[in-house]
Amino acid sequence: MHTSSAKNIEITLPDGSVREVAHGSTGYDVAASISPRLAKEALVVRVDGELRDLSAPISADASIEILTFKDDAGKEVFWHSTSHLMAQAVREVFPNVKLAIGPPIQEGFYYDFEAEKPFSPEDLLKIEKAMAKIVAEKAQYTREEMSREEVIKWYESVGETYKLDLMENTILDETVSVYSQSRFKDLCRGPHIPNTGMIKAFNLTSSSGAYWRGDEKNAMLQRIYGVSFPKKSMLDEFLERMEQAKKRDHRVLGKRLELFTTSEDVGPGLILWLPKGAVVRNEIENFWRAEHLANDYELVFSPHVAHIELWDKSGHTDFYRDGMFPPMELDNHTYQLKPMNCPFHIAMYKAKRHSYREFPLRWAELGTVYRYERPGVLHGLMRVRGFTQDDAHHFVTPESMEQELVWILKFCLHILKSFGFVDFEVCLSTKPEKAIGEDVDWEAAENGLRRALELSNLPFTVDEGGGAFYGPKIDLIIKDAIGRKWQCSTVQFDFSLPERFNLTYIDSSGEQKRPMMIHRALLGSIERFFGVLLEHYSGDFPLWLAPEQARILPITDKVNDYAATVVKRLKAAGVRCSLDDRSEKVGHKIREAELAKTPYMLIVGGREAENDQVSVRHRGEGDGDLGAMAVEDVVKKLALEIESKGLND
Repeated sequence: MHTSSAKNIEITLPDGSVREVAHGSTGYDVAASISPRLAKEALVVRVDGELRDLSAPISADASIEILTFKDDAGKEVFWHSTSHLMAQAVREVFPNVKLAIGPPIQEGFYYDFEAEKPFSPEDLLKIEKAMAKIVAEKAQYTREEMSREEVIKWYESVGETYKLDLMENTILDETVSVYSQSRFKDLCRGPHIPNTGMIKAFNLTSSSGAYWRGDEKNAMLQRIYGVSFPKKSMLDEFLERMEQAKKRDHRVLGKRLELFTTSEDVGPGLILWLPKGAVVRNEIENFWRAEHLANDYELVFSPHVAHIELWDKSGHTDFYRDGMFPPMELDNHTYQLKPMNCPFHIAMYKAKRHSYREFPLRWAELGTVYRYERPGVLHGLMRVRGFTQDDAHHFVTPESMEQELVWILKFCLHILKSFGFVDFEVCLSTKPEKAIGEDVDWEAAENGLRRALELSNLPFTVDEGGGAFYGPKIDLIIKDAIGRKWQCSTVQFDFSLPERFNLTYIDSSGEQKRPMMIHRALLGSIERFFGVLLEHYSGDFPLWLAPEQARILPITDKVNDYAATVVKRLKAAGVRCSLDDRSEKVGHKIREAELAKTPYMLIVGGREAENDQVSVRHRGEGDGDLGAMAVEDVVKKLALEIESKGLND
């Protein structure tokens, strides 16, 4: 952009309007010129796509976006600033701690410290009180540029070994930025909010151990997690949501409902599926297979290991080595457990010549992969070392690439909606700093993905630099029942693997051409998706997924034989059911079925036995009592509900 004049510059706002402001105006000045309310709520400014402090002068024509806490980037800056606030409070309460890092995370922030002992709940309360005093100061966050040499000398003088480690191994610029607030200074790229007084409400949620750089070979540090908001009401809502999340914890529900477990004898991050959990997983996979086959996919299978040369050729050993298990030596060959399915599908493609008439070629697999996750990040079903990825690869001509992307997005949304998710966010992730391929190819791929989103009428945000090393991607993010976001489906363009493996097809003129390749993970992984479903429904799965769909509860032993015939009739209709014929009071049986989250309880007494009926009770539907119904009608009702799966697309 050009500079309008020595005194004035033109800024373009997100709505396309243009206004003239004085040369050197700040983001805050721009916000104030728009509205007093925006100036009050403004946290950071985006100038030509780059986040800057509100106090930073703007010296040339630019596109400007004022960000508040409503914006994801605004939240991240707010939480990052609070991590600095917390670090100052920790240092003032515990002067001997050493500082490590303190980034924002998906919902909140953390900071790692080297401390003499773990932080207790009482310690966190002391730190919160110190934070409140700094908030009351309304201390400004101030940026300062320092030379690399100055920063190293400063940290050497105060003995901040972890900051020195960052300077020696990670931050290699000759000039770096440092931020100060109140009596505290910290190495930081920024930007930050204007002052500590904007942090109206905060809570230090927990503390735990964490290895420096996530490596168990390094020192164990103490991590404090927290969250903050510009309004107390937002904190209250967050705490209520966290209380709900605690009740929905898939690890607790998985144990109580006997769905899955882990074993020290087997190893960390490796899931053992118990019979009830296996039923749910089987239903998920069966539905997945049926929908894929009905939509022109072909299913394939691939082995769990391969020669390491395959991973060398695909680029995984160069760009993904830290996430792979160590290789193994067998028969004078080096083998590698697969972290991904992609190279196997490539090898299948190369098994024969292909014509453009075969395209789009859609290959899908429920392929189990293995990734070395650090012990400190393993988390139930959400972060594991062995998981089944619902992988697919689409081979298309360049001319049909956009059309196929639109089709894939529609298919992904259909499947996710079938599981009860209706609220989505979409993100386009672009070229990362560490990537393979030419810039021109990346630009073409990103434009293709962008165009597909526009053709699909899907609003989206852009994550600059968030793509994989081999191509840009689209992420579909679902919201669960309590508003949490989960990244689920990924649609990824790949111009690298077809080139690396010299993939070709014969076009309509008989010439060899390079196919386009699209990666697609729909559920992400069966394990993680199962965990998300479990928490979304709090264990109350919809009928088609419930491990036990109905439980027959005889009131007296006299009707046990009749109750057994009801079980047979339901099972014959494909209903998963059981008979509780224990000599217990029916109220006790109902409570146990409720705790097991069984959707339907069919109560049988003498009257029901005489009339070929059951008294139907549905979990979670008013008082649950649906009255007496003929067994034939109950069979039809449940079979229809199971068959429909709630599909309303």
